[in-house]
Order: sequence, then C-alpha cells, then structure tokens
Amino acid sequence: MSNPVTVRFAPSPTGSLHIGGARTALYNYLFAKKNNGTFLVRIEDTDQSRSTALSMKTILADLTWLGLSWQEGIDANTLADIGTTGPYKQSERQDIYKTYADKLLAEGKAYYCFLTDEEMDVQRAQAKAEKRPYKVNSPYRDLPLDEAKRKLDNGDAATVRYKTPLNQQDFEFNDLVRGHISLPSTMVGDFVILRSDGMPVYNFCCAVDDALMKITHVFRGEEHLPNTLRQLMIYQGLGFVPPQFGHLSIILGESRKKLSKRDQDVSCEDFRQKGYLPEALNNAIALLGWSDPKGRDILTLDEMSEVFEVKNLNAAAPVFDLKKLNWINAQYIRKLSPKVLWSKLLPYFQAAKLTFPDDLSWQNNALALFTPELETLDNAVALFTPLAENQFTLADDAKEVLGFDKSFAVISTWLEYLDQTDKEVLTEQDFNDALDAIKVQCEVKGKFLFMPIRVAIIGKPHGPELKQLIPLLSCTVLKNRAKVTLKACS
Repeated sequence: MSNPVTVRFAPSPTGSLHIGGARTALYNYLFAKKNNGTFLVRIEDTDQSRSTALSMKTILADLTWLGLSWQEGIDANTLADIGTTGPYKQSERQDIYKTYADKLLAEGKAYYCFLTDEEMDVQRAQAKAEKRPYKVNSPYRDLPLDEAKRKLDNGDAATVRYKTPLNQQDFEFNDLVRGHISLPSTMVGDFVILRSDGMPVYNFCCAVDDALMKITHVFRGEEHLPNTLRQLMIYQGLGFVPPQFGHLSIILGESRKKLSKRDQDVSCEDFRQKGYLPEALNNAIALLGWSDPKGRDILTLDEMSEVFEVKNLNAAAPVFDLKKLNWINAQYIRKLSPKVLWSKLLPYFQAAKLTFPDDLSWQNNALALFTPELETLDNAVALFTPLAENQFTLADDAKEVLGFDKSFAVISTWLEYLDQTDKEVLTEQDFNDALDAIKVQCEVKGKFLFMPIRVAIIGKPHGPELKQLIPLLSCTVLKNRAKVTLKACS
C-alpha cells in the first residue's frame, strides 16, 4: 500500500520569500489539499554562514500571510517542531546525517577524500587545458576505510564523497511536469556529501530528509534538475524509494530573463508592504505555470485546490505580468466590505499621517468614490490625500494659476460664500450654485474659474472631480484652505 501524499516546502533561510518560492509552496499546498495529504515545511539551514533566524521567521510569516497552512514542520509562532518526523531544521539533524554517511562508508559506497584545494585546482586547470568538463579524480576512492580513519586520527582533513558508478548508469524517472527524463551518471563525478568540518551538503541532507519524512512528491523549480541525479544516487545507495519529482518552470521577468530583483521587487514582503492582498497574490502566481480547467482568472485557494491537477502544470516558462497582478488585486479589493477595506487602509493613512473624520458614513462615501480606482492598498494615500483634514499644501503648478488676473477675486468670493453659509457640508448642488454666482460676480469662466477654485480646495489645478470631493470636505476645512490659498495669492 502506497504512503499517503506528503509534500514539502524546504526554503533556505538566507533571504526573503520571493515569488518563485511562494509559487512552489503554493503548488505543494494545493497538491496536498487536493489529495487529502500533508503539507510539510522544513528549514534547510546547513549554510550556517548565510542562514539567519530573522530570515526563517520572515519566510514562515509570509507563508502564514499567504494562508498556506502546514500540518508538519516548524511552527510559525513558537518555532517549535510540529509532527513526528523532526527535527525540521537541518542544523538540528547532524547526528542523523552522520549515521547515514557512516552507513555508506561502511558499505563502500562512499569514501574519505583527502584531496586538498590546491590539488583539485591542478585537476581543474588540466581539465580546462584539455577542454573537458572537470570531474574530481581522487586517489583515495579505494583507500580502505581503516587506513582512512588512521589518517583522520593523525589530524588529516577529509571530505566524504559518494562513489558514482564507474560505468555509465542511466537514472530515469517520469517528471510530473516534463515527462520522461534520463540522467546519465557520467554527468557528475564523485561528489561530496560531508564537508571536512562534518557539515553535510544540500543534496545529501535533502535525500535523507525526504526519505525519513516520507515525502511522496517533490515539486520544485527546474533549476534543481541537476541536483536530482545526485539525490537519486543517494536514494539508491541507501536503499530508499525516491519520491515522484515535478520540476516547475522558471518565472521570467518583463525582460524575458529569469525574474530577479533587478526587474522589480519580487519578494512577498515587498508586495505586502505595497498593499497587495494575499488572496490576489496567490491567485496571480498560481496562474504562472498552471491553468484552471474552467478557464477562470479569479480563484480562491479553496477553488484552486478543488481543481488542481498536475496535468495542468505547464513546463513552458511564464512571464510575470505586473499589470495582470494589479488587475487581480483590484478585483479582490472590490470584494471587501467597506469596514474591512477601511481597516486595511488605515495603516497606510497613519504612516502618511493623514487624518480623516471618524465617521462611518463619511468613510463609506469616500470609499465608494475611490475604491474603483484602487489597484493596491497604498494607492489610497494619493487618492485620499485631498480629503485629509490635516493635509493641505500648494503644489508648484498652482503658482501659475494663482497668477491669473482674477484668481484673487475668485478665491475671495469663494471664501465669502463659505463664510455666509450655515451648512456644515455643501452638497453638489450647493457647489454648482456657488460656481454660478462666482462666475457672474467675477466675470470669469472656463479655467479662470475652475482652476483657482480647484487650487483653493485641493492645492493643485488638476485632480479628481470637485463635485465628488465637496460633499466629503467640511465647510470649516474648505474655509481654512481658501484662506491659505488667498494669502499665497496676494
């Protein structure tokens, strides 16, 4: 009987979670959920010089923000192990790796290699001169284990290398994304599984962990294909049954090269700070190499997991389309209730030090005006700034308008109108009536009427429709702004 489906996402905590990693985690999550399986998160932190606790916490926080809950691995809050096959940080599994390395050594499938860096440099130079790929040629391959241990006891430093087959052996498997793949053993020479300081290398850890954690399927980026050959050798040497592999396409940037930070911000943290919703980001990255069989562009996590099939994964490299992400994000923003949307916008307003009326009706009216224009949450700052009670500055392009012959008269008449009204807020009709009166009294029309009024209301001659803003600005705010503008005009 086959093992129940278990998949893993195994990031290295050496940076933030980028779009490619988030997509890998998402596909693993969807596959597990679709098959009633287990989604496991393991931390591959054997690179002690680059791994940090902060990076690990950030990655786990990003996965949590995306809603990709896991049943086994490192708890995002306590960082404790959850599950029965831990520890889930590779740095805490040193004894396990040593046990399996010793097994390979005892069975003659691995050996201690005492080659120095200088000796290997000579071999590399010779390979380069002969225009052939470099493969290590170790004179210690057949050194008896007891002799190797005596050298170690004498203080000699050694790595542990896995013995690749002397005669070509093809390692074949059916890639879940790419179909049949055959990797000849001659692609690699004897490779290191333990460094001279005893620290295991990636491929050895990965193979041992996947076997002991009962991983049944491995979905990862296609850049890992060269690692698969080494890992299959280790599975074979240890008598483990390998998982099924699926190597996902790389994601291209707009330059049609591999997506990188040179193209744009590509980490989940970047997108979160800019005001993308996790539901939208999941939706957008799911479509980078997978297609909904029903042809939908907007899908929730639950909807995706219901229809997720490996056969719908595409091996062709997709292009990350920021415009498509913005459109998807806008659709999710519009689905939010006014109360929820306002709560999500508040941190952006507070960071920009914008103050608005603490009035639910006012907030709903303001949202009704601007939500159709929102693509990201941080867009709201620029849109809502003209409504902020504590923000009013005259833009540079307002100076020309204030220099019009009759701008002073127009703004003075506008202020007089505001002083005379007993209303707290003007209606759109009130505003139209005021414009008609100013037009007649000051004998102006067109831009010589509208631009000075606009500057007196929002501080610049261009912007949103004033008739929409007026009902959202109190007469007190309008008066204060008119006085500041009039002073600049005189």
